Amino acid sequence: MASGDCRKDDFPEDSRVDSGIDSYRSMLKSEDPRTELSGPRDKLHPAEERLDSAYGSASLTVESLSDIVEGCTLEPAAPSSGLSEPEENFITSITEDGDTILHLAIIHEEDLIAQQLIQIFPKEVLDIQNNLYQSPLHLATYLNLTEVVKSLVAKKVSLELQDHEGNTALHVACHHGQTMCATEMTGDISPSKLELVLETQNWRGLACLHLAALSRQHQIMKLLMKKGADLNVQEGTSGKTPLHLAVELHDAALVKLLLSRGANVDAAMYNGCTPLHLAVGRQDAAIAHLLCQSGADTMLRNMEDETALDLADGNDDILALFPFDDVQISGRSVVSVNF
Repeated sequence: MASGDCRKDDFPEDSRVDSGIDSYRSMLKSEDPRTELSGPRDKLHPAEERLDSAYGSASLTVESLSDIVEGCTLEPAAPSSGLSEPEENFITSITEDGDTILHLAIIHEEDLIAQQLIQIFPKEVLDIQNNLYQSPLHLATYLNLTEVVKSLVAKKVSLELQDHEGNTALHVACHHGQTMCATEMTGDISPSKLELVLETQNWRGLACLHLAALSRQHQIMKLLMKKGADLNVQEGTSGKTPLHLAVELHDAALVKLLLSRGANVDAAMYNGCTPLHLAVGRQDAAIAHLLCQSGADTMLRNMEDETALDLADGNDDILALFPFDDVQISGRSVVSVNF
């Protein structure tokens, strides 16, 4: 059976949203031509210390974040009001890892500071991705900062942005079981935009529903189903649907859930294998029984011209699921023949 594990490593470099700070700086300059915003990208930390943007850092103190944010009441319509030149330089700086001050506040799990910054920044800045292509929404979701996610979604940040592994923030929520974050991201969004996110595949070819299935996140699966996710979406490497994945995981509860919601019991992978082929090939009689009860076609053949019965390998529990009132003609079974 085919089972690809391709990883897309050469995604386009210019897909990252990295112009938000420049736009914001231009906005500040247009408001006050005297403002000088040139400065080193690593203004936020000493040169010898590297701020790691991979969901963790300890080189920036909470006090330094609090001091710069305290008292700032910046509104998008009047970006320069209430900020001194050093504050503007600080807020519009990016670290050597591509993190904005908002990224850093989230990394340090400083919810209050992050909330203040979300109100300060326009959407263009909120969508900036760091060197790992993580937006603030990615980071807040990974760390399960539900209120921060809620505020970012309220500011209409992009849900389509993909990180260095091709994951959207919703992918992250599905993989790590952040149900409340997933709920916020799928709430106040147009059906067309949500459909686009739900169809997006990461560099391993996995959509959100696939990741939720692989992580056994049944609650998130139910949420995505309620929001109209395609139950028969195929992953990009071998064409497995969520039902195929549930069978491979021997997750009978998820198999039942998917079948009860209308998943195609006879969906075929790129090599022609149905969920029943996988269940029988893995000698899982219980799940094979569930599939047969849901009407699985026992006579479908894969690209190697095998039916599920051909893969039973003498397993009596599985053989008992198949009818024996058949005859063979030219090597193919003909069921329910009347003599």
